[in-house]
Amino acid sequence: MSPRYIDSHCHIHDERIPDGPDGAVAAAADMGVDILVTVGCDRATSLAAIDVASRHDNVFATVGVHPHEAVHGTSSIVDLLDTDGIVAVGEAGLDYYYEHSPRDAQRTVFAEHIALAHEHDLTLVIHTRDAWDETFEILDAEGVPDRTIFHCFTGGPDAAERGLERGIHLSFSGIVTFNSARDVQEAARLCPADRLLIETDSPYLAPVPHRGKQNRPAWVPHVGQFLADLRDEPVDEFAAATVAATHAAFGHRLTIG
Repeated sequence: MSPRYIDSHCHIHDERIPDGPDGAVAAAADMGVDILVTVGCDRATSLAAIDVASRHDNVFATVGVHPHEAVHGTSSIVDLLDTDGIVAVGEAGLDYYYEHSPRDAQRTVFAEHIALAHEHDLTLVIHTRDAWDETFEILDAEGVPDRTIFHCFTGGPDAAERGLERGIHLSFSGIVTFNSARDVQEAARLCPADRLLIETDSPYLAPVPHRGKQNRPAWVPHVGQFLADLRDEPVDEFAAATVAATHAAFGHRLTIG
C-alpha cells in the first residue's frame, strides 16, 4: 500500500494552483494525499479558503493575516473565526526579509493572533523569516498556544531546538529538498517524529524534481520520500508518523465526515 499523507499547509484557493482547487484536491487524492489544510493570508484569501473547504470534506481552512498584510490588522478577519470548520489562526508572524508591512505593525498583529489562538482554542500557524529572535520573544511574552506550528520551517538546528523546547511543531516544505538547504535538513534530522509535519505551501516552493514549477498538493510525496531517506526511516512509517503528528497539531479537528 502506498504511503498516505496530509498536506499541512497549502493555498489551493490561489488562482495559480494547477488544475484549480477542485482539480488539485482530486490530483492529491490520486497521489495518496488524503487531507489538505488551505491557509488564509488576509480577509479575501481566508474567505476563499473557507469556500473551498465548504465544498470538500477533506479540506480544512485557516483564517489569518500574513505579516505582509499586517497593516490590515486582525480586525479584518476576527469575525471569520466563528465559521464552522476553521482549524487554525494564521498564517501569522514576522517577515523581516520583505517588510511589506512595518515591523511594529507586524509585531502587534502577531501578538493579536496569539491572543486569538488562546481565546478560540485554535492552532496557531506561524510564518517567520529573518526574525527568529523577535518571534520567540513575542511567543514567550504572549504565551505559546498549546498547538503551534512553524510552517515552512527554514531555520537551522538552533531555531529548531528553540521551537521544540517550547512544544512547537515544525512543518517542512519542498525547501528541504533543495541542495542549498543544509541547515533545514539538519533541523529535519533532529526533529522528533511526533513534532514533524510536511507541506507543499503550494503554489509556491515546488520540491525537487519539480523545482521552479507551480507547486501542488499532489507533490507532498516528494517531500515525504526525501525526508524519510534523510532520516533513514521506511517511508510508510515516516508518512504515518507525520499524519499522526498533523492530527495532533490541529487538535484532531481534521476529521472527515
